[in-house]
Amino acid sequence: MNKSFQNKTAIITGGATGIGQAIAEHLGKNGANVVINYFTNEQKANTEKSIKSIVENGGKAFAFQADVSKTGQLKAMFHEALSIFGSIDILVNNAVLPVLKPIAEVNEAEFDAMFNVNVKSIFFALQLCATMMNEGGRIINLSSHTTFLFFPNYGLYDGTKGAVEQITRVFSKEIGHKNITVNVVSPGATETAEFAKRPLELKNRVASMSAMQRIAKVEEVVNVIAFLASEEASWVTGQNIKVNGGAI
Repeated sequence: MNKSFQNKTAIITGGATGIGQAIAEHLGKNGANVVINYFTNEQKANTEKSIKSIVENGGKAFAFQADVSKTGQLKAMFHEALSIFGSIDILVNNAVLPVLKPIAEVNEAEFDAMFNVNVKSIFFALQLCATMMNEGGRIINLSSHTTFLFFPNYGLYDGTKGAVEQITRVFSKEIGHKNITVNVVSPGATETAEFAKRPLELKNRVASMSAMQRIAKVEEVVNVIAFLASEEASWVTGQNIKVNGGAI
């Protein structure tokens, strides 16, 4: 086991699938104590698989079921992490609810649900970090490169992600005195299980937008998140790192 994150505790929201699951396993296999957040009962098996993999590689991890849009459940997860591992050093805000449709067709329930999961959960997780995260901590919020591509049907989704980007910049200034860094990673299309369900025509079109004419591998996004979570990224804060292969 690489021990580059040894004695660090990482909380990963939305850690049961996709990029969240991959970064949870990466940090765990590199020495971190990992708290893997999941939401639905159907996701539990995925978290158990990740925990097994981390433990087999000498790491420590536990899963915590929570609706991160509920501040009480979010706070309970932070306190559980402190109780079990004694510190909170890394937070990856990865939980997301995507609703893609024209602005004219979005209903109020969808609007509220999206902002609750994609913005409110991050806002109040940052608030908890202000008092509960160790000095020198690392916060990485997930956004999307679609916030600067202006695709139709992404109005609500990009509205939430744009809010996250601005909150990140402000909080980096508010928490910098504790040497806590706060950054955004904005991936492009990535080879997750969810993306694999998309139509082939869409996959080909998205791949053609990148300089490399392909879709990102999950580990290519994970490597950037892991760097921002590391000691080596101590002078990088308030930034939005676009991990999209030069897609335009």
